[in-house]
Amino acid sequence: MLTLKIAFRNIFRNTRRSITTLLTIAIGATAVLVFGAYITGIQYGVQTSAVQRTGHLQVFRNGYFNYGTAAPADWSIGNYQAVLRLIREDPELKHLTAVVTPIQSLAGIAGNFENNTSKTFFGTGFVPSDRDRMKQWNEYGTELQGLQHSGLNDSDLTQGMTGAGVVRILGLCDRLRLDNCPPTPKLAARQPDPSTNALATSAPDLAELVRRDKPADDTHSEEPIIDLLAATAGGAPNVVTLRVSRVEVQTLKELDDNYVGMNIGLAQNLIYGRGEHEASGIVVQLNRTEDLEKARTRLLALFKEHGLDLEVRDFTELNPLYNQIIGMFRSIFAFISAIIAIVVLFTVTNAMGMSVVERTGEIGTSRAMGVRRQGIRKQFLAEGSLLGIMGATVGVALAYFAAYAINHSALTWSPPGQVARVPLRLYLIGAEWLIVTAWIGLLVVSALAALVPANRAARMVVVDALRHI
Repeated sequence: MLTLKIAFRNIFRNTRRSITTLLTIAIGATAVLVFGAYITGIQYGVQTSAVQRTGHLQVFRNGYFNYGTAAPADWSIGNYQAVLRLIREDPELKHLTAVVTPIQSLAGIAGNFENNTSKTFFGTGFVPSDRDRMKQWNEYGTELQGLQHSGLNDSDLTQGMTGAGVVRILGLCDRLRLDNCPPTPKLAARQPDPSTNALATSAPDLAELVRRDKPADDTHSEEPIIDLLAATAGGAPNVVTLRVSRVEVQTLKELDDNYVGMNIGLAQNLIYGRGEHEASGIVVQLNRTEDLEKARTRLLALFKEHGLDLEVRDFTELNPLYNQIIGMFRSIFAFISAIIAIVVLFTVTNAMGMSVVERTGEIGTSRAMGVRRQGIRKQFLAEGSLLGIMGATVGVALAYFAAYAINHSALTWSPPGQVARVPLRLYLIGAEWLIVTAWIGLLVVSALAALVPANRAARMVVVDALRHI
């Protein structure tokens, strides 16, 4: 305690230099913490967006993740209702899970035969109420788009949603009254090619087939419709009609130009026809992300116990962009932290070196009075460490103030994986690991910076040091 008391007095023997050094450490701590809180906000936002879309875990037939996307029907889960019951009724998983729901992946051709336009699509069938519940998951309190109700009904198999690009390409902008969605331009007609007569007549035949299958009582006449063509699990062509009741802008243009979402019942009707309906996968959304490994272990044990050939993938595997985004920002954070550590290191070294020079006579007197070399070294190390403690503590306070000011400044930005702008949030409260790591890191750097001047002071020859008196 006496050493710290003397160190505190010695620090402020040159007030201007000490305050400059403390401000350097404090500003460095503030920069590290503010940027760390910013990265934490990005991580929470990207994770929340991913979990809302794909859940924490997804269950597939073994091999689907590597090979099934080319032929979802060939790698689907048979008797998936039994697997759903197995997961939902398990005593351990029941307390961990928020939503357990099936999904059906599919691909095919989407057509708007009123405009004679068509394009390929890939889509997902889901239970609308379960999807709406998944969209409400927000463990970290982020403010992301996509929390609104989908507007779809579990009992209505005809309604669905598409990306804005699908609507634009199929010429449905006017009917849906979308902003920034230009109508389809008029193109000059091409001369017919005799070699494509068969293909030329297929569209009217397909349109006629669809019109015959439509119900007579059209209760959704205000909603535009598209026709979806795909091959069934048995290889036969099949067509269903989808009413576009909502448009969801996707984060990537390729996804926006191809995405179609629908009730899982309609997707199963398209893929399996009158055959037994199966599911591509089962989505498991947890209450807390920290239970992910526990839930995965229990799922695998449950499947092994019942002899089910199923695999489990987490959201980081289903969303490769997540790891890329987090990895990039962590690398930037490490680079910035290293630069700040170097600045603090040289600043403290310079301050302590000047202090050693100014107190050379004092050091000689202390040594002549019997203070050992270790005592001199300990004294200067204590002064450097105290500089780090005081500067880091002030930096933490400034970081809290900066985070509060930014969080209440109404600033907005577009985070990775989102289309709309959202409020900018710095997550410093709740990120105690970040504060403790930065605080201890600056303390260690300051102590290391004082080590060289402390060793130089301890090695001084007593007679030479006394000459400076």
